[in-house]
Amino acid sequence: MSRTTPAPTPRALRIHPDMAAVGVLIALWLLFFWRLFTPVAADQASLKLGDFSGQFVAFGGYQYARWTAGEIPLWNPYNNGGLPFIADTQAAVFYPPRLATIALARLMGGWSYHALELEMTAHVLVYSLLLYALVRRMTLRQPGTQLAGLTAAIVGGYGGFLSGYPPLQLAILEAATWLPLALLGIHEATRTTDPYRDKPRNPTLSTEHRAPSTQYSVLSTPHYPWLLLTGLAYGLSWLAGHPQTTFFTTYVLLAYLAYRVYTHRWHWTTFVGGAAIFGLLGVALAAVQLLPGFEYLALTTRTGFGFDAKGNGFPLQDVVQFAVPGVVSLYSPLYVGVGGLLLALIAVWRRAAGAIFWIAAALFALAWSFGANSVLYPALYYLLPGLNPFRGQERAAFIVANALAILAGLGVVQLAAWQNDASLKALRRGLRWVFIAVALAVALIVIAWLGFPEEYAAFVGYAVLSAVVAGLALWLIPALAAQPERPWLRWALLILIVFELFTVNMNARGTYNSVPPGDQLSLTPPPLVAQALADDSVPFRVDGFRGLTANYGSLYGLADIRGISPLWLGRAYAIIERGFPNPLAWELFGVRYVFTDWNELPVPSEIVGQGTDFYGDINLHRLDDPRPYALLLSQYEVILDDAAALARLDAPDFAARRTVILNADPGVEILPEATDGSARVVAFAPETLTIEIDSPQPAILSIAQVDYPGWRATIDAADAPILRAYGVLTAVVVPEGAHTVHLTYDPLSYRAGALISLVAWGGLGILSLAFLLRQRKVNRQ
Repeated sequence: MSRTTPAPTPRALRIHPDMAAVGVLIALWLLFFWRLFTPVAADQASLKLGDFSGQFVAFGGYQYARWTAGEIPLWNPYNNGGLPFIADTQAAVFYPPRLATIALARLMGGWSYHALELEMTAHVLVYSLLLYALVRRMTLRQPGTQLAGLTAAIVGGYGGFLSGYPPLQLAILEAATWLPLALLGIHEATRTTDPYRDKPRNPTLSTEHRAPSTQYSVLSTPHYPWLLLTGLAYGLSWLAGHPQTTFFTTYVLLAYLAYRVYTHRWHWTTFVGGAAIFGLLGVALAAVQLLPGFEYLALTTRTGFGFDAKGNGFPLQDVVQFAVPGVVSLYSPLYVGVGGLLLALIAVWRRAAGAIFWIAAALFALAWSFGANSVLYPALYYLLPGLNPFRGQERAAFIVANALAILAGLGVVQLAAWQNDASLKALRRGLRWVFIAVALAVALIVIAWLGFPEEYAAFVGYAVLSAVVAGLALWLIPALAAQPERPWLRWALLILIVFELFTVNMNARGTYNSVPPGDQLSLTPPPLVAQALADDSVPFRVDGFRGLTANYGSLYGLADIRGISPLWLGRAYAIIERGFPNPLAWELFGVRYVFTDWNELPVPSEIVGQGTDFYGDINLHRLDDPRPYALLLSQYEVILDDAAALARLDAPDFAARRTVILNADPGVEILPEATDGSARVVAFAPETLTIEIDSPQPAILSIAQVDYPGWRATIDAADAPILRAYGVLTAVVVPEGAHTVHLTYDPLSYRAGALISLVAWGGLGILSLAFLLRQRKVNRQ
């Protein structure tokens, strides 16, 4: 009789908790941005017009056109009268995710408004996943660690900061994305247990307990290779293009490294060495943008900003954002939800490991965010490097939001490990007082709404929501502390946090419009812009004060003297941004067309087209006698000081088309009689300009091209010095006869930075591979 082997009982499919958490975060991400993902046009939403469209979509379109043509966009002739594109930080020319967006857009058929929206959403997802990983490692082997990571990721990723204005000011969001990864590198480098096996890296060294499930070695040293991860994240933050946010990141990283070194009682040289590793690596990775950027910054309008221009920040009453969003401003970057805030306070009250550092960081950044409205910013204005070059101190809310998100995760762990009944009673009492405070605030808002229904109508809903969440938290949080083993209580807490944050921030009225992205901005030039583009007698410029506006000259390839880039070359700004109309700027910069609602200009012109823009009817004027882009002159004045040169331009007896102002003596004898020579532009591209000249005597070739370091001139292939004309433009002394003048933009700052970055990226790749192979070998032993 044969025996049959019974079929094995199938094992239930088990999903690793971390994979489940990642799945939850992806699902929440899809839900939060569903209106940006849905294919149903009637349901679609898109990011509002403004900085996102006028700055980032426009500059992204220029990047797309240049990169897909196989060209590196070093110079941009299409805005601000011309600017060093590589040096404009927010252009993020070499930022790897931007390059990936351009590559994907190429595969999908071309650049689009939606392509950059998807880049934004991808960064939010990456940020939430990185924050999950950070808090997960911070709470490793502690009860509720996965829930802690999820809570921190949700509070940080979908709180008021990251879902408010940073999606519109994309460089802020992208520079902020990499902070959790940078902190993770420091945390892993300073763990006193093996990051893979959770065993002491040196079992022979003495240890002491400072917190549950965590051992701190007295004599051990950092695991420095992990700081390569911090350096990578730090470099990506610099490349993302918002230096102020990266300076915030710098201070957080230095402070966290110092805190970890101090708690381990390591020598101060350990801090210096660790900071040098990630700091130098990050700067080297981004040197290809940083060196040109630092060169440009010294010549921009930012150098003239004083304390009053830089000290703006939150008014003190904006702390109301913590409890009730949308009451004192359109955006509420300090808002982390009532649930998240309560969990953060619990972490501080229970003295969770690391809580002291993070609450100190949050309070310091909060005081910083008030700018000149509090004493901290004025006190540190000259003392703290990197503090005074930037405006908008309210952006320090970036640190507050991250610190509170991490504290919220640490608070979850405290609830999961609660053991003291007496402290549980204290928790209930504290939550009651919080609820009473929120209820009183809501009552005041409701009373104000009853008296002034129109003014307060938008606030009442958020206020009531905060009160309801506080009431539910009053029951739910103590229940979880008393019975942490019940999964449904954990999920209930998570659902409450998601419900609150998504209700407030999803489809926020200050961030999104209920229109498809294709309806926000046409990538096809509007009719009047197309009419100017049809003029093939380039080069020339336009004044897009109306009709073009923002940085759309870069998007459509029409050279505009105006723009909204926050970095203007100071000398160009002094002439161009004098207001409207501006005949002097039109003359010096070779403007041929003017977009305006005026029917008549102060110089002879003809209306050649009519249309509309966002503000109403506009006309396209063509100037009757625009200045040629290249012009031979024989009369000159030497004025060494640029400010004096600009003042001379305003003199009634000065004619810019007859006399050129130079910043140095030309060094050759030039007869003052007018020359009958000619200058003709025969080739024009962003980084190159070729001019054929024919002059009966030595002359000054005046070019309507911004004078900027990195431009090189040759005459018949021989180097020729460049002089500054009119305090802002370019001039070259040319000999008599027929010659070819060639201008090329190839700055040393870019070439040096590119070499440094190339070596840094190659070195990082080699060291990272060696580290991974070493860890693999250790794990096999």
